[in-house]
Amino acid sequence: MTDTTMQLLSQGTDPVKMPDFDILAEGKTLSGVAERLMSLSLTDNRGFEADQLTITLDDADGQLQLPPRGARLTVLIGWKGEPLTEKGTYIVDGALAEIAHEGPPDRLTVSARSADFRDEFNVKREVSWHDVTVERVVSAIAHRYGLKPQISEMLMDIEIDHADQTEESDMSFLTRMAEMLGAITTVKSGNLLFIMPGGGVNAQGQPLPSFAITRSSGDRHQFRIADREAYTGVRAYWLDLNYGKKKKVSVKRRKPPKPKKEKRAAAAKVIIWKARKAMCLCYARLIRTSRQQDAQRRQSGSNYNAEPHHSPSRWRVDVQNSTPKCMAR
Repeated sequence: MTDTTMQLLSQGTDPVKMPDFDILAEGKTLSGVAERLMSLSLTDNRGFEADQLTITLDDADGQLQLPPRGARLTVLIGWKGEPLTEKGTYIVDGALAEIAHEGPPDRLTVSARSADFRDEFNVKREVSWHDVTVERVVSAIAHRYGLKPQISEMLMDIEIDHADQTEESDMSFLTRMAEMLGAITTVKSGNLLFIMPGGGVNAQGQPLPSFAITRSSGDRHQFRIADREAYTGVRAYWLDLNYGKKKKVSVKRRKPPKPKKEKRAAAAKVIIWKARKAMCLCYARLIRTSRQQDAQRRQSGSNYNAEPHHSPSRWRVDVQNSTPKCMAR
């Protein structure tokens, strides 16, 4: 421990929770993994996408042996001094599994996929479902793979008049049915789940425990605000029970109307008209000023003819902010 940690502990401050884990291979705890562990990553995917486990171990001494293909790894994570939570069983087999060794420094990386997902899930079938409930469909598919069905209570008694599963896998059919009903379906820990999302309850309808997450709950945080202007609209789906079809409603964000060519042409005409009016006013002002100067010379006497008559030879009109200005040069 660092001096700062020891000082905090001596002052009676609650110690920082330390993460803990355990890895079982074929039901037996792997010894020496804690000292070699460099990283452990769990990816919990939604729907029928296999969860992923990635473990990186230090093999600087070259004593590690590669795990056999088909090895089953069970992972438990939590905090030291507290009961660990099982996060599923993973198998080092299939397209998503990988064993890699690299160095120096030598290290072994093992990637495994959830053992709940099997190759037979992708078998296409020909089934015609008629006058059945959601509970019967989900239960029949679950029993086919030795899984335990877990269905939300509000979905169990929904009746299906007729549905054809033509050259379609069971998981694809369940996903399509779940989307029609606004539900989600997946396989977790030997259970085939068919539940409503975001309800704050588990598959049995019991409320999930709640707890507050504050800034002090972790060692780092990230806060981000998305630009609302980046969204051009929103689309919502709903189920028409009369026809058994999924429909959608789209609303687009209104954009400020762009000036049309006619409006731009009219604005240009106004500017030209103001410029011409300003030119006329400037010319009238020049004539009036010239006449006043002539009158003053006549009143001054004999010097009138001696002084040449100069008048502004040219002028220009500036139109700025729709306000014409006359400037003699």
